[in-house]
Amino acid sequence: MRLFFAVDLPDRLADEVAAVQDRLRDAAGLRFTDPEQAHLTLKFLGDVDSDRIDELETAANEVISNAAVEREDGTVEPVEPFEAEVGGLGVFPSIEYISVVWAGFRRGEAELTALHEALEVETTALGFEPDDHEFTPHVTLARMDDARGKEIVQEVVRETDPTIGRFRVEDVRLTESTLTPEGPEHDTVTRFELS
Repeated sequence: MRLFFAVDLPDRLADEVAAVQDRLRDAAGLRFTDPEQAHLTLKFLGDVDSDRIDELETAANEVISNAAVEREDGTVEPVEPFEAEVGGLGVFPSIEYISVVWAGFRRGEAELTALHEALEVETTALGFEPDDHEFTPHVTLARMDDARGKEIVQEVVRETDPTIGRFRVEDVRLTESTLTPEGPEHDTVTRFELS
C-alpha cells in the first residue's frame, strides 16, 4: 500500500482549485492534479505493508493527542479543530527550476506544521525515512514534466495571488494512493478527528 497522512480540502473548494489551475492551462509540460482530490500531505510514507496499519493508527492517535502549537506570546496550545485558508502560489524547488506548482496556506500554517512535526517524530520512531526537505504547507496544483511552459508558469506565479478559500480542519487522514494510467486515486484508510 502506498500511504500518506493528509488533510483533505473539502469538495466545495474543488471548483476554486480548478479555476486556479485554469490560469496555468496554456503552459505546456504541466500535469495537473485532480481538483477533486486536493489535499495537503503532512507525511508521505511510501510503500507500506498492510500489517503495519495498526501501528500507524496508534502513532497518529498519539499525534492527535499531543501535537501542540507555540504561539508568538510563548503560550503552548493543543492542536484542536482550526480554520485554514488556501491561497497564493509557489513552486518547488525554485522559480528558475520548477518541478511542482502549488497553492500555499495563509492561515493554519502553525497548526499544520505542528501536526507534520509530530507525525515526523512518531513515524521516524517506527523506522520510516525522515523528510529530506523543510516542510511547507501546500496543495499541489501541477507537476512540471518539462520546461516548455516555464515562462508562463513564472509569470502566473509572480503576478497573481489567488485565494482558493477557507475551511475548518477537523481531521487528519491516513490515505492510500493507487497509481492508475489516469493518475493517482486516493482513498481514506482511517480518519483521526482533532479534538
